[in-house]
Amino acid sequence: QVRLVESGGGLVQAGGSLRLSCVASGRTFNGDAVAWFRQGPGKEREFVSCMDWNNRTYYADSVKGRFTLSKDNADYTLYLQMNNLKPEDTAVYYCASRVRGYYSSDARNYENWGQGTQVTVSS
Repeated sequence: QVRLVESGGGLVQAGGSLRLSCVASGRTFNGDAVAWFRQGPGKEREFVSCMDWNNRTYYADSVKGRFTLSKDNADYTLYLQMNNLKPEDTAVYYCASRVRGYYSSDARNYENWGQGTQVTVSS
């Protein structure tokens, strides 16, 4: 079982940047698929980005070109660099992992979740 802890959220103006981090404890991300999801006010949880076991990255259309997913070489920390933030990016952002390392944008396929970090983008 891996424990995930997110950090890096906050309040930023539209057009600004934030970098979210997700640290794994208990085991590394090696071989897992790892992802970020978000849940805005009154909305369902939605897929943001995923990195599969082979380090290929996938993005939701709404964040493509603005967000970048990366992982440290030790496979303990996942990052989400968010640039040119928009008010519609306001949400609680969750880190997730699944032992089956293939890409998935379905939150139901992820076994491990962090507690979330709030990102608020003001206009």
